[in-house]
Amino acid sequence: MDFTNRSSQQMPDATTMSPQSDMGKIKNKQTNKFSDKNDKNKVLNIISIIFGIAVVILIVALLIYIALSNSSSNSESSYIYKNKLQAVFLNTGQVYFGNIQKINSSYFVLTNIFYLQTNSTATSSKSTSSPSVSLVKLGCELHAPYDRMIINSSQVTFWENLKSTGKVSQAVAAFDKAHPNGQQTCSNQTSSASNTSGTNVQPKTQNPTNVPVSSTKKP
Repeated sequence: MDFTNRSSQQMPDATTMSPQSDMGKIKNKQTNKFSDKNDKNKVLNIISIIFGIAVVILIVALLIYIALSNSSSNSESSYIYKNKLQAVFLNTGQVYFGNIQKINSSYFVLTNIFYLQTNSTATSSKSTSSPSVSLVKLGCELHAPYDRMIINSSQVTFWENLKSTGKVSQAVAAFDKAHPNGQQTCSNQTSSASNTSGTNVQPKTQNPTNVPVSSTKKP
């Protein structure tokens, strides 16, 4: 037998004839793809966790803020003397007297409302005047409001409890005694809805709800 020819024949390339090496490469590629996907999933999971934690922190902070706001409002409400009148001073210079029913961070609720009105009347031909201050019960104005007022908290400068010995409290007590059923009618009210100059729209309240507080005279 001729072994020389067989030995001289060229052996086939191992790389072209090895299916196992091809399978290894495919497996490596698949492994790399899976690892990339896992890495992406891990990144997404981390981002989701961070986002969730941030949302939880935001919600907790909001709840704490609401709780603190309510507690501050409740603590301020504890200073209200329920059986006394309160005076609420606004940053416009207006002051209202009545009973504060509710305080929170947004508004005040005031009932049994009175306010001051100043009238000047001439006393002689020398143009001297005697201004008088009256306490007016809310309700007989031109727009006929209910005896309840919602005041924006940002408009309130400060408020006070009033002693029963003060002139305002005494005037309110006199009104309540004269009107045990509250203010029923405004029949005696005279109001001016218009003026020739177009400047007077505020009604001039002169009715039994006016309770004199004090009067001063100027020389």
